[in-house]
Amino acid sequence: MPKQVHGIEAADIDRQIQLLIRNLVEIKDTSGEFLLRLPDGRVIDTKGWNDWEWTHGIGLYGILKYYQQTKDARCREIMHDWFRDRLKAGPPTKNINTVAPFLTLAYLYEESPNAAWLPYIDEWAEWVMKGLPRTEEQGFQHIVFNSENFQQLWDDTLMMSVLPLAKIGQLLGRQHYVEEARRQFMLHIKYLVDRKTGLWFHGWTFDGRHHFANALWARGNCWVTIAIPEFIELLDLQPGDALREFLLETHLQQIRTLVKQQDQGGLWHTLIDDPQSYLEASAAAGFAYGILKSVRLGFIGKEFEEAGVRAVKAVLANIGKAGELKNVSFGTPVFNDLDGYRKIPLTSMPYGQAMAILALGEFKRAFN
Repeated sequence: MPKQVHGIEAADIDRQIQLLIRNLVEIKDTSGEFLLRLPDGRVIDTKGWNDWEWTHGIGLYGILKYYQQTKDARCREIMHDWFRDRLKAGPPTKNINTVAPFLTLAYLYEESPNAAWLPYIDEWAEWVMKGLPRTEEQGFQHIVFNSENFQQLWDDTLMMSVLPLAKIGQLLGRQHYVEEARRQFMLHIKYLVDRKTGLWFHGWTFDGRHHFANALWARGNCWVTIAIPEFIELLDLQPGDALREFLLETHLQQIRTLVKQQDQGGLWHTLIDDPQSYLEASAAAGFAYGILKSVRLGFIGKEFEEAGVRAVKAVLANIGKAGELKNVSFGTPVFNDLDGYRKIPLTSMPYGQAMAILALGEFKRAFN
């Protein structure tokens, strides 16, 4: 096994992943600035580890992927402890984002079935199928804690709810869940892909039929760069399968433009096509993971590997001594103007940590 690949030491990758995991579970919002305060009095800690939101769902998934690769006992303990504590406290109200942790839970149940988990997995997946508000054409309306987002499709949805639904469909032998997940991918592509660039708009609304600010937002795009290869691998879609080919054509068009828009330092601007917007690290980590994984699986050509490696190096350069991924934009709604994206504050977040873990974990495979 080589000790160094692309100028990066194998030992450094493992050390940084362990730091990222530790920082992920120790992040705290000491100022209260990043708490989500709801009209009914609930306070959701989106930054700290001991709450339940999409931020934690992505955090869990990053840990899961590293665990699947290494069987690291500490990772398994962190995930099991989180579900034990959160289910004991009682899960939150259901929305697109709070479904996200169930992707990890479905994998954990598959590995070691726990009868206490099954009713939750079943109930939440059934809610996605039957209780989740729908847009025109039966799209998953991107309802969140503090907004119904009437008639809106967001690119985030594929990661937060569609992948969990597909995995649970496989786990429980419910093919209609899988078919619905397939359809949601096609519907979101229909309304969110920018045909000029292959990049994705952050959101679409049937109520007025527009893309809000026409934002080609980096982290929203990286959810798709992650989700497409994950979905193809999850469903084991074979060459020649019509959906596989459609997804890969969409994936390739996005990546071709991403490579052209990558900053010299390896990151991307938070608005991909706006060099005046700040450079953002969580999206770069997501792009690195999706690109390198797709190269490894033969979904895209080897010529894209260099962009993924540059992104990994940029991610490494943005990890502080304590394992904090810096230059991560806070949770971002769909805005009606581009300045909304430019002004989102930067702070460490569980999803930033997790996407760095995903990127470094995928790069780690080069040492095998």
